[in-house]
Amino acid sequence: MDVRDRLASWPVVVADVGLGVVFALALVTQAVAFADSWGGGYWIFDAVAGLSGCGLALVRRRHRAVTTAAGLLVGAASLGVAGAAGLPAEPGLALTLALAVLVGSALRTLPPVPAGTAVLANLGLVVATWLVFPSSAGVGAVTVLNGLGLSAAVSTGLVLRLLDVRRATTTERVRRDERLALARELHDVVAHHVTGIVLQAQAAQLATRRPTGGPGTPAGLAEALAGIETAGSAALGAMRRVVGVLRDVDDAPSATAAPEHLDELVTRFAGPGRPVVRLHHPEGPTGWPPEVTSTVYRVVQESLTNVSRHAPHARTVTVRVDEQRRGVTVEVVDDAPPLPGRRSPDRGYGLVGMRERVETLGGTLRVGPRSGAGWAVHATLPVPAPERR
Repeated sequence: MDVRDRLASWPVVVADVGLGVVFALALVTQAVAFADSWGGGYWIFDAVAGLSGCGLALVRRRHRAVTTAAGLLVGAASLGVAGAAGLPAEPGLALTLALAVLVGSALRTLPPVPAGTAVLANLGLVVATWLVFPSSAGVGAVTVLNGLGLSAAVSTGLVLRLLDVRRATTTERVRRDERLALARELHDVVAHHVTGIVLQAQAAQLATRRPTGGPGTPAGLAEALAGIETAGSAALGAMRRVVGVLRDVDDAPSATAAPEHLDELVTRFAGPGRPVVRLHHPEGPTGWPPEVTSTVYRVVQESLTNVSRHAPHARTVTVRVDEQRRGVTVEVVDDAPPLPGRRSPDRGYGLVGMRERVETLGGTLRVGPRSGAGWAVHATLPVPAPERR
């Protein structure tokens, strides 16, 4: 499991542990209350029903529809048995909490039809509790408790569902914008050179077409030039198909500016109150493809932007760009002390675009805290062998 997976999983573990503690307290509280008021073993049935519902709520992520349906069946069964056997009113406190978690989770993640069905089924359970266990006050305490649980499930589930939709929409917009930028760079850089190859090959073929009886041309030159033209045309067509996939929209005019040097980027980043940036990169021409050079620049730019936004106490930032056998590696490391408010790598939309750009070129990106202090961004970009120095 890499850094990104560990960071993504620990909040889920903490939430489930906290939920388990709440369920345990609810089970104990209900058992003690029944033992004091009803005496005997009346608390046992409520404990079994509540434990069953709580267990389903804790494993809900494995199959939300199944666990939600099973939880509602447990609630209906406990209500029927308690009403027929003269037991305390059900669903009890723990089972009500479990149903709220299950229904709220279903409302957040499931499609509209099963999510709405879960809400209606829980509403039916609340109404059935009111009918099976009538109260002289009109609405019994257990019915009120179940109604409050349903209200909390619906409100929380809807809010989280809307937040998820907003987050997904924003992420998709960022990815779409990044794909457009990549498509423009491919069009401006790659298409320009490939088109030049095709035009030169065509011109060379015209130059070899001399009048009959004129001086001959080297053997096979015309055929070789025709092959160059064919290969260039095929490469141009393939590149256009890649651009079409990246755009996924109607063609738009190019707006890509010339790439800037990392030294200029570091100079602009420096200033009062900013950490010192130590830059290490290959000297002289690299021979990398333009899209790799541009991506290296964007990774460093986004990383320094994140340092300025989320690591105000960092003293130094080390930027290292190396050319290795497997390609180009980019590493940006800061020494900021750990802060509870520093953003998780999966929540930054700038990092979404950075990851999209790197992975489009077949590379990998890792972002996360370092052991001790600071954060690290590590990107690896493959470089085709003919492009290397």
